[in-house]
Amino acid sequence: MLTPALSAELPPLRIRGKTLLPIVQGGMGVGISAHRLAGSVASLGAVGTLSSVDLRRHHPDLMQQTGRSRDKAAIDAANLVALDREVRAALALAQGNGMIAINVMRAVSEYAHYVRQSCESGVQAIVVGAGLPLDLPEMVSDFPDVALIPILSDSRGIAVVVKRWQRRGRLPDAIVIEHPRYAGGHLGAAKIEDLADPRFDFPRVIEETFALFADLGIGRERIPLIPAGGINSSEKVRELFALGAAAVQVGTPFAVTEESDAHPNFKKILAEAKPEDIVTFMSVAGLPARAVRTPWLEGYLAHLPALIRRAKEHKVCTLAFDCLEHCGLRDGNPHMGQFCIDNQLAAALKGDVKRGLFFRGSESLPFGSQIRPARELIAYLLGAGPAPA
Repeated sequence: MLTPALSAELPPLRIRGKTLLPIVQGGMGVGISAHRLAGSVASLGAVGTLSSVDLRRHHPDLMQQTGRSRDKAAIDAANLVALDREVRAALALAQGNGMIAINVMRAVSEYAHYVRQSCESGVQAIVVGAGLPLDLPEMVSDFPDVALIPILSDSRGIAVVVKRWQRRGRLPDAIVIEHPRYAGGHLGAAKIEDLADPRFDFPRVIEETFALFADLGIGRERIPLIPAGGINSSEKVRELFALGAAAVQVGTPFAVTEESDAHPNFKKILAEAKPEDIVTFMSVAGLPARAVRTPWLEGYLAHLPALIRRAKEHKVCTLAFDCLEHCGLRDGNPHMGQFCIDNQLAAALKGDVKRGLFFRGSESLPFGSQIRPARELIAYLLGAGPAPA
């Protein structure tokens, strides 16, 4: 259901029989896009996205049980309970409007369990990035009404996924095309030097993807394309629609809305960051990452050469959580980051500037340093609201 006050001239996004505002709120973890943000965005008629990783941190009872635990099974079980609570709370807040999606990173060790629990909890779409979700159709075969949306960055990755899924009788319900030059968090390129590669540019990826669809006998309208990264104005939205986009995904601007599940300090740090404050570095997951320069990040980068020299295999996660399938710190891989991603993102969720890792996109925010409601952000991006003051 569209919210009349937010309707605009842009065509709606249609996924699995739902008619939606063509705005997708990106998934942001740990805990930045939990039920309050996702449910609020969906209640306005758009797509609200939960981030699946370590949602127990929003639930004091679960943290009391597992906050100091070194029992991986207990932590994983608590996170599934939290995921179920968050999905159901987001659906309740949405009140039948919009769509509730969940972002599950292919790179996390509990990927399959997160996908299964999300479906059982009633989520309406599964969005998967940080790897190729080649097995996703089989994983959700018992839930045919759940939309499947991969996040990819170039036409080669799109071709691999679409061809594999097509052979299994399923096509993506939409594809998010994330540009690593502009997005925040973990980025879809193998090396920092690749971030500006022209193969990621939206005009090229969209054109090559439509050519792929034609070769495979897939109509252009069958799989909506949703660009993501650096989209901060209604002008950019319209430019992308002119190229053939069916919607856009926006992350950081939603992280600083009033409804964001983040701590006020988190919003302040992201909103007030200047271009020179934004740093790109290699994450513990082995991918480039983009975040705000904070005391922790400054210290980490200063000590990185020494950390790389001392890198050694720990055999097991230093926290017994084991959140990633491949972790530079645990695996002793000197070509990957040498820190605990969950520790630092959890500190950011609390607004701890001294210890936190604050992922952020590279571009300026629509409302500058102001913290505004999600409704105003959506209206502005759709061209249905006033330009920022």
